[in-house]
Amino acid sequence: MIRDLDRHYMQRALQLAERGWGRVAPNPMVGALVVRDGVVVAEGFHAEWGKPHAEIKALQAAAGKAKGATLYVNLEPCHHMGKTGPCSRAIADAGIARVVCAARDPNPEAAGGAEWLREQGIEVEEGVCEVEARDLNAVHLNAFSAKRPFLALKYAVSLDARLSEVPGTRTRVSEGAAIVEAHRLRAGYDAVMVGVGTALADDPQLTVREWGPVRVAPLRVVLDTELRLPLESKLVQTAREWPVWVFAARGADGKRAACLQGQGVEVVQVGREPGCERLDLGEVLARLWERNVRSLLCEGGGKLGSAFLMAGYVDRLYLFIAPRLFGEPGVPAFQGGRGRGARDWRTIRRVEFAEVTLFELKPEGAASAPSEP
Repeated sequence: MIRDLDRHYMQRALQLAERGWGRVAPNPMVGALVVRDGVVVAEGFHAEWGKPHAEIKALQAAAGKAKGATLYVNLEPCHHMGKTGPCSRAIADAGIARVVCAARDPNPEAAGGAEWLREQGIEVEEGVCEVEARDLNAVHLNAFSAKRPFLALKYAVSLDARLSEVPGTRTRVSEGAAIVEAHRLRAGYDAVMVGVGTALADDPQLTVREWGPVRVAPLRVVLDTELRLPLESKLVQTAREWPVWVFAARGADGKRAACLQGQGVEVVQVGREPGCERLDLGEVLARLWERNVRSLLCEGGGKLGSAFLMAGYVDRLYLFIAPRLFGEPGVPAFQGGRGRGARDWRTIRRVEFAEVTLFELKPEGAASAPSEP
């Protein structure tokens, strides 16, 4: 019975934590609540990077009611002096009798709060809703367990898994609230990427416009082997306002690169995959990691998304499915062979946006650290 109640309250902490999406990175999303005698007396969440943590917000709201109460938090309370003081000490000072947390913090600078609290005689319960907590803060966990960005792939597809009706032309697959959700997803990632084919067909901006405000606008990235991105494209025309990186093959047209750089675009040259014309995706990810990009949202197209899938690099799949059939010559979302991406996927979240359904999926049985490039 107690375990069931712990799960109930932890689910609420997770809901609160998600309110920090797009506002707290590189910090994790954290929610907390204070429960006394079976009553929630206070709630809090980390709302802004550099501002008070969730535990502090909840304790401040609880005031004198925190003494002898239970604190629920989806991540181990921090035990270091950063932009704010250690939450562990604030918890002890408030007289909390029991702490229930979902997952340990992998950040070596912040970890240790759980053990310290135990040393102060406070009961600490760990592992409640741990899977859900790790899924929520997968980007944060990945930053301390891998050497490449956490990679999410977003597709908006028809029922027959096609991205557009005709190759090379823009097709609006989803609309309304689904578009807002797509922009919300962008806000939670350090960078948003497309292949040059998508850039040519859609002329996207790749900015967060329908949701916000976002604390830091995501870097916009285009994989463009031969530097075909038009100078008049929206990406190039706004490069001085919102950064754009274009990855090209080594030896690509130098004059073309100079023209793009003259418009404020950063051109990064990398090698090609052995035996093919495609850019070396592992090197692309490594170069992004070197520049502190810890999370990446790929928005296609089909060739690029499928290449990431086959290489086994995709850590999260956002699949927006619309009740339409495109048929031939529509562009398939999943192309090529099975590769390392041939595995089962587990649904983390399923949401209806009018007639569009979003499936958020992760690889079944994925290790805590994704494959490195």
